[in-house]
Amino acid sequence: MYQDKTINCKDCGQEFTFTAGEQEFYAAKGFENQPTRCKPCRGRKKTGDSGGGGGSRPGRELFSVTCDQCGQETQVPFRPSQDRPVYCRDCFASRRR
Repeated sequence: MYQDKTINCKDCGQEFTFTAGEQEFYAAKGFENQPTRCKPCRGRKKTGDSGGGGGSRPGRELFSVTCDQCGQETQVPFRPSQDRPVYCRDCFASRRR
């Protein structure tokens, strides 16, 4: 029923194959659009990275704060508000227990 299709990646311009198996998977999941990026470009888009995929999340904005419990400088992935305390990783974990 499905046949392999050759598609040009909209990011890098390279040709890639949208296989019959992938098409079947897309149909089973209810996806209506075919992919527009090759696998390497999809991976970079997913991680927000333009190079290899390290363990961190590039593009994520971090805010420098002082822990309200121990006074240690740390970074958090959200903009802190003045009306709520902010904790470093260790203090946050100890408060959750």
